[in-house]
Amino acid sequence: MKTARLIYNPTSGREEMKKRLADILDRLDIGGIEATCHATTGEGDATAAAAEAVERGCYDLIIAAGGDGTLNEVINGMAEKPNLPPLGVLPLGTTNDFARAMGIPKNWEDSCDLILRQESRLIDLGKANDRYFINIAGGGRLTELTYEVPSRLKTMMGQLAYYLKGIEKMASLSPQELYIRANGQELIHDEFMLFLIANTNSVGGFEKLAPDARIDDGLFDVIAVKKCNLAEFIRLVTLAIRGEHLQDKKVVYFRTDAMEVTSPGYVQLNLDGELGGTLPGKFQILPQHLRIFAQNH
Repeated sequence: MKTARLIYNPTSGREEMKKRLADILDRLDIGGIEATCHATTGEGDATAAAAEAVERGCYDLIIAAGGDGTLNEVINGMAEKPNLPPLGVLPLGTTNDFARAMGIPKNWEDSCDLILRQESRLIDLGKANDRYFINIAGGGRLTELTYEVPSRLKTMMGQLAYYLKGIEKMASLSPQELYIRANGQELIHDEFMLFLIANTNSVGGFEKLAPDARIDDGLFDVIAVKKCNLAEFIRLVTLAIRGEHLQDKKVVYFRTDAMEVTSPGYVQLNLDGELGGTLPGKFQILPQHLRIFAQNH
């Protein structure tokens, strides 16, 4: 019998986890995994719980159940520890970008079964200053909407809450002055609407925003959108849905394993959909740093 620490957010995804907890524990138990639970109570709690679970050294695996924010907190609790156990993901949040990119099923029975099969792979993690991210780092006015949507509204309305906030945000869209420097790249200085540092191809519900991004290639895919008006921005979004935006003159795109972004203004950082501090930001990739349960490709 294997042992697991299940860290879950009881408010994720219209409180789905609260309804399914007993069923999930039963399914894991029948499959040979005995799990003890920790229900998160607020910001930073999943990080502390994950750090404690690794330090105790008695769990064969850790399972994060919730949305991208819960997953981000769990990997921040794990990333700096030695002898990391593998991580399972039960994607019960609103967007679940990382799970979508990794082919982890949204259906809880299927995602449990994926863990029970013990099929795993090593993945890269990103580091932004002194914090970690598993899927995406970014900055700019439009990236702020993911952590400005109240959790209660996400619980009630799901993905629609993000769209409503996005429409509100686009009405006051404004560029920010950025300096971007990366390995082997000249310094880029311009006004940008947003920048995104992608570790996977699935970002903000767009599955082709970084179409060539791979979770285990040791590289970030960096996309920055230059100053544009609302009509131009909507055109770019339309291209991004089809994965045809990277050649546009308003888009800067490159790949790197380390970079730095600074600004004379106040720019907030978004890490996996959560507020991650402010610029200046130093970003680096930690190649094949964490083993997760997912289908091998």
